[in-house]
Amino acid sequence: MYVSARSDYALRAMLAVAAAVRGDGDEGGGGGSELVKAGSLADVQEIPLSFLQGILLDLRRAGLLLSHRGAEGGYALTRPPEEITVGDVLRAVGGSLTTVRGLPAERAGYHGVAAGLTDVWLAVHGAIATVVDSTSLADLLRRTTTDRASTTS
Repeated sequence: MYVSARSDYALRAMLAVAAAVRGDGDEGGGGGSELVKAGSLADVQEIPLSFLQGILLDLRRAGLLLSHRGAEGGYALTRPPEEITVGDVLRAVGGSLTTVRGLPAERAGYHGVAAGLTDVWLAVHGAIATVVDSTSLADLLRRTTTDRASTTS
C-alpha cells in the first residue's frame, strides 16, 4: 500500500474537523464549533490550500463532509467521528486501497508460474482493509489525547 500525500492530507483534514466537533481547539481552528474553514485547516495542518480544496470536494462528494457557504461557513462531518473510518477516507480520495500495476488488487491477473500472486495481493488487500476499516477517526483522536496526557505527566 502506498499512502499518497493526497490520502495523508485527507486524513489530517478529517481529523482536524473531527477534533473541532469535540472541542479540541488546537487541532482544527474550530475550538468547539462544528464548522471548520478550509483556510484554517490548510494553515493548522500545513497543507497547500489549493490542493486541500480539491480533497475537501472529494470528501464532500463521498458523503463524509458537509459544506456551508458564507462568512460563517465551513466544513463539518456528516456522521460522528466514531462512524467514519480511515478506510472511508482513503477510498474517498484514492479509490482502491491496494493496487497492482495501477489496477485494483482483485483485477490483477496472472497465469503460469505467477498465478499464485493474485492470492497474495488479495491477502495483502484484506489485511490492509481490516486495519483501516476498524480504525475510526475517534480512535485516532483518543490516541492523540492519550499521547498528550502522557507527555504532560
